[in-house]
Amino acid sequence: MVRDGIYYGIGLLLVAAVVAYFTVWLAVAPLLVAAFVMWFFRDPTRTIPAEPGALVSPADGKVTDVGVCSVDGAPHTRISIFLNVFDVHVNRSPIGGVIRSADYRKGKFLNAMATASAEDNEQNIVTVEGEGQKVVFKQIAGLIARRIVFTKRIGESVGRGERVGLIKFGSRTDVIFSRDAQVVVKIGDRVKGGSSVLARFTNNVPTPQKGSRND
Repeated sequence: MVRDGIYYGIGLLLVAAVVAYFTVWLAVAPLLVAAFVMWFFRDPTRTIPAEPGALVSPADGKVTDVGVCSVDGAPHTRISIFLNVFDVHVNRSPIGGVIRSADYRKGKFLNAMATASAEDNEQNIVTVEGEGQKVVFKQIAGLIARRIVFTKRIGESVGRGERVGLIKFGSRTDVIFSRDAQVVVKIGDRVKGGSSVLARFTNNVPTPQKGSRND
């Protein structure tokens, strides 16, 4: 479980204890909310694919868009993933490499499924460079989410599928990468952070390594 879940859960349990002191049956509501919050902040172990050139999902959720966007005037592939309140909200790095930048931007809290949310919503834009590629992924807040957490520093090395933060409650993640990668998911697919392959790079593929397990 993510540490935040423990904090929120303990707070709600204390509320339930106080309420139960006066009226036992009214304590059921905060107890149920505490149970949901602790479940929401779960952090399951994932097996990270070791195949050369694999780009993994940064989050659990549903693929809502596979399209093209422009980065510095050049076309890039963008995959959007929507996370509802029942998905695991821990975010993971799509490739192994070095964190080159992390740009937090304040913004709106539009529905994360809306096209405008990719530019207008509160978000953290992270660039990872490694494995012969440069990949950008965005942590985008949604209608409910009000806090984006990013735990890495610029210049820090990360492994493919390594935990890098989370977005609290409903949200969205976008992954942006070069057009020479072969996309292997489609709109409507359900993916898991760190373990589902979104695309495979065909150029600059590193030497194969043994499979890993990120726990």
